[in-house]
Amino acid sequence: MLFIPNGNRVLIKPEEAQDKSPGGILLPDQAKEKPRRGKIVANGIGKRESDGNIYPIPFDEGSVVYYSSYSGNKIEFDRDEFLCLDADDVLGVLVSK
Repeated sequence: MLFIPNGNRVLIKPEEAQDKSPGGILLPDQAKEKPRRGKIVANGIGKRESDGNIYPIPFDEGSVVYYSSYSGNKIEFDRDEFLCLDADDVLGVLVSK
């Protein structure tokens, strides 16, 4: 199945929540922090401005990004959970040196 985000939206596969604290303590489901990092799996065409031009989304598919907490909408297909959010809700791209 294929999902193509509309307009200025991106589809993200969020990382799984951590099961252990940095100190090695197992965390119950209520204590797990909601992930704010994931991989872009699909992009929309970009943002259409009032001048009629379309400005493409500046993130490539496969980029690992951080995004705002509680942003976007959950989407489930192919037994996986994804997050569809506006490209403006992406805080930044993780780049290795």
